[in-house]
Amino acid sequence: MDGEILEVAQRVHELFRKKGLTLSVAESCTGGLISHYITALPGASNFFEAGVVSYSAEAKKKILGISSETISKYGMVSKETAEEMGEKIRSLTKTDYSLSTTGNLGPDVLEGKERGLIYIAVTKEGKTYSKELRLTGNRGENKEKAAESALELLIAVVEGQLG
Repeated sequence: MDGEILEVAQRVHELFRKKGLTLSVAESCTGGLISHYITALPGASNFFEAGVVSYSAEAKKKILGISSETISKYGMVSKETAEEMGEKIRSLTKTDYSLSTTGNLGPDVLEGKERGLIYIAVTKEGKTYSKELRLTGNRGENKEKAAESALELLIAVVEGQLG
C-alpha cells in the first residue's frame, strides 16, 4: 500500500477501535480491495466483521438480497444499488456501519454508463450516505481510487462530518 492509502486505513482502524464500532463491507467494482486495505493492518479483527464481493447481478441478489426491481430499474451501476448493498450487508452482519461500492471501472461502457462512474455508500442505523465518483484513470487506478474514496467517506460519516 502506498503512503496515502495506508494513512486512510490507519485512520479507519483508529476510529473504529477507539469508538468500539463494527464494520462490514459489500464490494462490487472494488473486488475486495477495501477489505484488503482494512485487513492489511493488524487489529482489523477487533472491528471488521465481514467483506463480501458480489460482482454479478445474480450474486447481488442471491448473497446480499438486492431486489431484482432495484437492478432492473436503476442498474447495477447506480446509487440505489450501492445504497441497498450497504443496507443489506449491514443487516446481515448486524454491524454498526457498512460500506459498499458498485461501478464501472472500464474500459467499456456498461449499462450505458461510462467508464469511471462509481457509487459508494456508507450505512449506519437509520441513515445511508452515498457519493458518486467520476474517475478518469485506467481500470487499476479507478479501482484504487474508488476504494480509497470509499474509506474516506466512511471516515467522514463516522466522524460526524455528514450529519
